[in-house]
Amino acid sequence: MSSRDVLKSAATSASYNVLLQVVFRVLTFLLNAFTLRFVSKELLGVVNVRLTLLYSTVVFLSREAFRRACLSGGTEQNWRQIINLLWLTLPLGSLWAFALGSVWLWLLEAPDSHSVPHYAPAVGLFGLAALQELLAEPLWVLAQAHMFVRLKVMQPWSVTLFLHSSQFFFFFLPNLQGEVIFPFPQLVYTGTLVLCYAVYFLHFLGSAEAKRMCFPLHRAGELLPSTLNGEPAVNQKLARLTWSFFKQSFLKQILTEGERYVMTFLNVLSFGDQGVYDIVNNLGSMVARFVFLPIEESFYIFFAKVLERGQKVRDQRQDNVAMAAEVLECLLKLVLVIGLIITVFGYSYSDLALDIYGGSLLSSGTGPSLLRCYSFYVLLLAVNGVTECFTFAAMSKEEVERYNVAMLALSVSFLVLSYFLTWWQGSVGFVLANCLNMALRIVHSLLYIRRYFEGSPWAPLNGLLPSPLLLFALGLSGVISCLSEATFCCDRGWLFRLVHVAVGAGCLLGVLASVLLSETRLVRFLHAQLLSRYTKKET
Repeated sequence: MSSRDVLKSAATSASYNVLLQVVFRVLTFLLNAFTLRFVSKELLGVVNVRLTLLYSTVVFLSREAFRRACLSGGTEQNWRQIINLLWLTLPLGSLWAFALGSVWLWLLEAPDSHSVPHYAPAVGLFGLAALQELLAEPLWVLAQAHMFVRLKVMQPWSVTLFLHSSQFFFFFLPNLQGEVIFPFPQLVYTGTLVLCYAVYFLHFLGSAEAKRMCFPLHRAGELLPSTLNGEPAVNQKLARLTWSFFKQSFLKQILTEGERYVMTFLNVLSFGDQGVYDIVNNLGSMVARFVFLPIEESFYIFFAKVLERGQKVRDQRQDNVAMAAEVLECLLKLVLVIGLIITVFGYSYSDLALDIYGGSLLSSGTGPSLLRCYSFYVLLLAVNGVTECFTFAAMSKEEVERYNVAMLALSVSFLVLSYFLTWWQGSVGFVLANCLNMALRIVHSLLYIRRYFEGSPWAPLNGLLPSPLLLFALGLSGVISCLSEATFCCDRGWLFRLVHVAVGAGCLLGVLASVLLSETRLVRFLHAQLLSRYTKKET
């Protein structure tokens, strides 16, 4: 597959993923708004913070390192060895589920059995759901490496449909209550995910399409672990790279879910406060998850395939490096523009969003301040996602090892900052600690990218320099939106709220117009990689 084909596949995958994630997050948004009317804050705190942390920790620590390592090379690899390596995620996940489940049951403070019943069964079911999801890991890596866009489009639709349908079903069963309501839909979700991948590959293997693609596997049995005649069962170099990424992923998980670890192990917030924080956190990070994460995942694969890991720029194909530099610059400009828009408008519309979403439960107290801080944090998340996906794709094994040391220092500083800032500012302190650590990660990645392209004709970091016209439009929109909030929002009725929304919509149109006029290179990139493809399909 040529570099241009990889770029087209990555752009197509990212665009489809963004569209799907928008739909899925809207469904999740509506479901959470529904849930808020039927469950207590304490129950939400236990499920959404403590039990979800157990699930995400088991899954992330069991598979993230394998994903990074196995997707680093091209498709021309010994995939039987890679399949064997990927199946190690299941026994590793079993060890993590047993160890962490024991901690969750016997070392952490148990919630009150009257307000939060069935805690122990819920821990076991969430651990089981994590193991069930790991069954699909070899198939997921195969699909990602070979750019199966159709599978990536159809699988989330079916899985999410089953998830939300089962959640509504279990909510209205009379004999289920408390935390047991939530893990059953999670089991349905992971089971449907595994089933979708299995059905797709059983149909694909041996088909005419597989032969046309020269797919390296031919029978369903080759998807299972097996012995290889005259060859090691796993690629030793890939196994060592996996170990390096494993140490890094352990630290990255602490940084990513650090506030939940602090809440779970240090008890700095009550379960009720944890529930409110988690709701606001999910609302604030919605755009980061349905826009930035698909971009990061898709273009990590692009950079990993186009660039040669650990090689200097002058020692690689210059057309590939030029393409990677151009894509990196445009991606940085894209996420910067989106992040700045969220930061500016998030400040003036946080109160209204929380009042609509959860009523006075969220709009009173620290909720609006928390969401305003999160709006700025989203900007940092956006930039960090793109810069790290490039650095992780370009780093050598030795550089990954050195970065592990930096991540260790960041992890320790984050935990310390989270504890003291939370003691000082409450739940807002978690967001402030995340902002500081994310800023340090960005600085590290920017320094690496600058060294990587030093002495070359490319300067992709120019993508972080917005045009003066865009900055003026954002500044003016921020002032107008703040005045509108003070005048029309949010305790004067729905008519004034609609006026406030209309003012924001007008300002947003002005900002988008400034992007079209001043960020012409970004507009051309989006048109070339996304819009032109749809135009061709229509004609």
